[in-house]
Amino acid sequence: MLTDLTWPDAGAAAGAILAVAVGATEQHGPHLPLSTDTDVAVALCARLAAARADVLVAPAIPYGASGEHAGFPGTLSIGQAALELLVVELCRSATDTFARILLVNWHGGNIEPLRRATELLRTESRDVRLYLPRFEGDPHAGRSETALQLALAPERVRGDRAAAGDTRPLAELLPLLRSGGVRAVSANGVLGDPAGATAAEGAALLEHLSADLLDRTRLWWPENSPERTGT
Repeated sequence: MLTDLTWPDAGAAAGAILAVAVGATEQHGPHLPLSTDTDVAVALCARLAAARADVLVAPAIPYGASGEHAGFPGTLSIGQAALELLVVELCRSATDTFARILLVNWHGGNIEPLRRATELLRTESRDVRLYLPRFEGDPHAGRSETALQLALAPERVRGDRAAAGDTRPLAELLPLLRSGGVRAVSANGVLGDPAGATAAEGAALLEHLSADLLDRTRLWWPENSPERTGT
Protein backbone atom coordinates (compact mmCIF):
# COMPACT_ATOMS: atom_id res chain seq x y z
CA MET A 1 0.00 0.00 0.00
CA LEU A 2 1.34 3.40 -0.96
CA THR A 3 0.12 4.91 2.29
CA ASP A 4 2.36 2.55 4.28
CA LEU A 5 5.49 4.05 2.71
CA THR A 6 7.59 7.04 3.66
CA TRP A 7 8.59 9.47 0.91
CA PRO A 8 12.08 7.93 0.53
CA ASP A 9 10.43 4.50 0.24
CA ALA A 10 8.07 5.85 -2.42
CA GLY A 11 11.00 7.31 -4.31
CA ALA A 12 12.76 3.95 -4.27
CA ALA A 13 9.60 2.36 -5.70
CA ALA A 14 9.29 4.81 -8.58
CA GLY A 15 9.42 1.99 -11.14
CA ALA A 16 6.24 0.43 -9.76
CA ILE A 17 2.78 0.54 -11.28
CA LEU A 18 0.51 2.69 -9.12
CA ALA A 19 -2.95 1.09 -9.09
CA VAL A 20 -5.81 3.45 -8.25
CA ALA A 21 -9.23 1.98 -7.46
CA VAL A 22 -12.06 4.19 -8.72
CA GLY A 23 -15.39 3.43 -7.13
CA ALA A 24 -18.44 5.27 -5.86
CA THR A 25 -20.51 5.92 -2.78
CA GLU A 26 -24.02 5.12 -3.92
CA GLN A 27 -27.07 3.03 -3.16
CA HIS A 28 -26.84 -0.66 -3.92
CA GLY A 29 -30.32 -1.73 -3.05
CA PRO A 30 -31.57 -2.28 0.50
CA HIS A 31 -29.11 -5.13 1.10
CA LEU A 32 -25.62 -3.99 -0.02
CA PRO A 33 -23.41 -1.25 1.47
CA LEU A 34 -22.94 2.11 -0.23
CA SER A 35 -19.25 1.29 -0.65
CA THR A 36 -19.82 -1.76 -2.89
CA ASP A 37 -18.29 -0.27 -6.05
CA THR A 38 -15.24 0.93 -4.15
CA ASP A 39 -14.91 -2.37 -2.29
CA VAL A 40 -14.72 -4.40 -5.51
CA ALA A 41 -12.27 -2.01 -7.21
CA VAL A 42 -10.00 -2.07 -4.13
CA ALA A 43 -10.13 -5.88 -4.02
CA LEU A 44 -9.03 -6.10 -7.65
CA CYS A 45 -6.11 -3.73 -7.02
CA ALA A 46 -5.07 -5.69 -3.95
CA ARG A 47 -5.13 -8.97 -5.87
CA LEU A 48 -3.04 -7.48 -8.64
CA ALA A 49 -0.51 -6.28 -6.07
CA ALA A 50 -0.41 -9.75 -4.54
CA ALA A 51 0.37 -11.24 -7.96
CA ARG A 52 2.90 -8.62 -9.06
CA ALA A 53 5.66 -7.33 -6.80
CA ASP A 54 5.91 -4.13 -8.88
CA VAL A 55 2.39 -2.89 -8.07
CA LEU A 56 1.59 -0.36 -5.37
CA VAL A 57 -2.01 0.35 -4.39
CA ALA A 58 -2.97 4.01 -3.93
CA PRO A 59 -5.81 5.18 -1.68
CA ALA A 60 -9.09 4.58 -3.47
CA ILE A 61 -11.26 7.28 -5.01
CA PRO A 62 -14.57 6.59 -3.22
CA TYR A 63 -16.69 9.17 -5.04
CA GLY A 64 -17.81 9.02 -8.65
CA ALA A 65 -20.38 10.21 -11.15
CA SER A 66 -23.48 8.70 -9.57
CA GLY A 67 -26.17 11.16 -10.58
CA GLU A 68 -28.37 8.34 -11.86
CA HIS A 69 -28.75 7.20 -8.23
CA ALA A 70 -30.01 10.55 -6.97
CA GLY A 71 -33.02 10.27 -4.71
CA PHE A 72 -31.65 7.31 -2.76
CA PRO A 73 -30.36 8.37 0.68
CA GLY A 74 -26.61 8.06 1.16
CA THR A 75 -25.61 8.45 -2.49
CA LEU A 76 -22.76 10.95 -2.82
CA SER A 77 -22.01 12.01 -6.40
CA ILE A 78 -19.37 14.49 -7.59
CA GLY A 79 -20.48 14.39 -11.24
CA GLN A 80 -18.60 13.68 -14.44
CA ALA A 81 -16.72 16.97 -14.77
CA ALA A 82 -15.38 16.86 -11.21
CA LEU A 83 -14.34 13.22 -11.49
CA GLU A 84 -12.54 13.86 -14.78
CA LEU A 85 -10.67 16.83 -13.32
CA LEU A 86 -9.84 14.93 -10.12
CA VAL A 87 -8.36 12.00 -12.08
CA VAL A 88 -6.40 14.25 -14.44
CA GLU A 89 -4.81 16.24 -11.62
CA LEU A 90 -4.21 13.14 -9.48
CA CYS A 91 -2.43 11.33 -12.31
CA ARG A 92 -0.41 14.40 -13.25
CA SER A 93 0.81 14.51 -9.67
CA ALA A 94 1.35 10.75 -9.45
CA THR A 95 3.49 10.66 -12.58
CA ASP A 96 5.99 12.94 -10.84
CA THR A 97 6.96 9.75 -9.00
CA PHE A 98 5.47 6.78 -10.85
CA ALA A 99 5.89 6.28 -14.59
CA ARG A 100 2.85 3.99 -14.87
CA ILE A 101 -0.63 4.58 -13.49
CA LEU A 102 -3.44 2.01 -13.66
CA LEU A 103 -7.02 3.13 -13.02
CA VAL A 104 -9.28 0.24 -11.97
CA ASN A 105 -12.95 1.20 -12.21
CA TRP A 106 -16.08 -0.52 -10.93
CA HIS A 107 -18.88 1.98 -11.60
CA GLY A 108 -20.53 2.36 -14.98
CA GLY A 109 -21.24 6.06 -14.49
CA ASN A 110 -17.50 6.70 -14.22
CA ILE A 111 -16.59 5.23 -17.61
CA GLU A 112 -16.95 8.27 -19.86
CA PRO A 113 -15.14 10.77 -17.60
CA LEU A 114 -12.38 8.22 -16.98
CA ARG A 115 -11.96 7.63 -20.70
CA ARG A 116 -11.72 11.37 -21.33
CA ALA A 117 -9.22 11.81 -18.51
CA THR A 118 -7.10 8.91 -19.73
CA GLU A 119 -7.09 10.18 -23.31
CA LEU A 120 -5.98 13.65 -22.17
CA LEU A 121 -3.24 12.26 -19.95
CA ARG A 122 -1.92 10.07 -22.74
CA THR A 123 -1.73 13.08 -25.08
CA GLU A 124 0.60 14.51 -22.44
CA SER A 125 2.80 11.40 -22.83
CA ARG A 126 1.78 9.99 -19.46
CA ASP A 127 1.55 6.20 -19.29
CA VAL A 128 -1.94 5.92 -17.80
CA ARG A 129 -4.20 2.95 -18.46
CA LEU A 130 -7.82 2.27 -17.63
CA TYR A 131 -9.19 -1.15 -16.70
CA LEU A 132 -12.92 -1.66 -17.21
CA PRO A 133 -14.03 -5.11 -16.03
CA ARG A 134 -16.40 -6.99 -18.29
CA PHE A 135 -18.63 -9.82 -17.13
CA GLU A 136 -22.09 -11.17 -17.71
CA GLY A 137 -24.50 -10.50 -14.89
CA ASP A 138 -27.05 -8.12 -13.43
CA PRO A 139 -26.21 -4.44 -13.98
CA HIS A 140 -26.56 -3.15 -10.42
CA ALA A 141 -26.93 -4.69 -6.95
CA GLY A 142 -28.22 -7.94 -8.42
CA ARG A 143 -26.82 -11.42 -8.21
CA SER A 144 -23.28 -10.63 -9.38
CA GLU A 145 -22.53 -7.76 -7.00
CA THR A 146 -24.28 -9.53 -4.15
CA ALA A 147 -22.12 -12.60 -4.72
CA LEU A 148 -18.97 -10.44 -4.86
CA GLN A 149 -19.82 -8.73 -1.59
CA LEU A 150 -20.62 -12.10 0.01
CA ALA A 151 -17.11 -13.22 -0.97
CA LEU A 152 -15.47 -10.01 0.29
CA ALA A 153 -17.42 -9.19 3.45
CA PRO A 154 -20.47 -11.38 4.08
CA GLU A 155 -21.21 -9.65 7.38
CA ARG A 156 -22.02 -6.47 5.42
CA VAL A 157 -24.73 -8.10 3.28
CA ARG A 158 -28.30 -7.77 4.59
CA GLY A 159 -29.63 -10.94 3.04
CA ASP A 160 -33.01 -10.56 4.72
CA ARG A 161 -33.54 -7.31 2.79
CA ALA A 162 -32.48 -8.62 -0.63
CA ALA A 163 -35.20 -8.36 -3.25
CA ALA A 164 -35.44 -8.23 -7.01
CA GLY A 165 -35.65 -4.90 -8.78
CA ASP A 166 -36.18 -4.26 -12.47
CA THR A 167 -34.92 -7.35 -14.28
CA ARG A 168 -35.20 -6.10 -17.87
CA PRO A 169 -31.99 -6.15 -19.97
CA LEU A 170 -29.76 -3.10 -19.55
CA ALA A 171 -30.12 -2.17 -23.24
CA GLU A 172 -33.88 -1.83 -22.70
CA LEU A 173 -33.43 0.16 -19.49
CA LEU A 174 -30.78 2.62 -20.69
CA PRO A 175 -33.13 5.21 -22.25
CA LEU A 176 -35.21 5.27 -19.07
CA LEU A 177 -32.13 5.45 -16.86
CA ARG A 178 -30.75 8.38 -18.86
CA SER A 179 -33.98 10.32 -18.63
CA GLY A 180 -35.11 9.53 -15.11
CA GLY A 181 -32.34 7.71 -13.28
CA VAL A 182 -32.63 4.45 -11.38
CA ARG A 183 -35.64 5.72 -9.43
CA ALA A 184 -37.62 5.76 -12.66
CA VAL A 185 -37.35 1.99 -13.08
CA SER A 186 -36.62 0.50 -9.66
CA ALA A 187 -38.13 1.54 -6.35
CA ASN A 188 -35.55 -0.41 -4.34
CA GLY A 189 -32.55 0.60 -6.48
CA VAL A 190 -31.80 -2.90 -7.75
CA LEU A 191 -31.35 -3.65 -11.45
CA GLY A 192 -31.54 -7.42 -11.48
CA ASP A 193 -32.27 -10.06 -8.89
CA PRO A 194 -29.89 -10.98 -6.03
CA ALA A 195 -31.66 -14.29 -5.37
CA GLY A 196 -29.35 -17.29 -5.35
CA ALA A 197 -26.12 -15.32 -4.91
CA THR A 198 -23.42 -17.19 -2.99
CA ALA A 199 -19.96 -16.43 -1.67
CA ALA A 200 -18.56 -19.25 -3.83
CA GLU A 201 -20.02 -17.64 -6.95
CA GLY A 202 -18.55 -14.30 -5.90
CA ALA A 203 -15.13 -15.82 -5.26
CA ALA A 204 -15.15 -17.42 -8.71
CA LEU A 205 -16.10 -14.12 -10.36
CA LEU A 206 -13.44 -12.28 -8.39
CA GLU A 207 -10.88 -14.85 -9.49
CA HIS A 208 -11.93 -14.46 -13.12
CA LEU A 209 -11.72 -10.67 -12.98
CA SER A 210 -8.38 -10.75 -11.17
CA ALA A 211 -6.93 -13.10 -13.79
CA ASP A 212 -8.19 -10.82 -16.55
CA LEU A 213 -6.65 -7.76 -14.88
CA LEU A 214 -3.33 -9.56 -14.48
CA ASP A 215 -3.42 -10.62 -18.11
CA ARG A 216 -4.16 -7.06 -19.27
CA THR A 217 -1.07 -5.81 -17.44
CA ARG A 218 1.20 -8.78 -18.09
CA LEU A 219 3.19 -7.04 -20.85
CA TRP A 220 3.29 -3.67 -19.10
CA TRP A 221 6.88 -3.58 -17.87
CA PRO A 222 9.29 -0.71 -17.18
CA GLU A 223 11.22 0.56 -20.21
CA ASN A 224 14.55 -1.09 -19.30
CA SER A 225 13.33 -4.24 -17.56
CA PRO A 226 14.57 -7.67 -18.71
CA GLU A 227 10.95 -8.69 -19.36
CA ARG A 228 10.57 -5.85 -21.90
CA THR A 229 13.99 -5.91 -23.49
CA GLY A 230 14.24 -9.71 -23.61
CA THR A 231 17.68 -9.72 -21.93
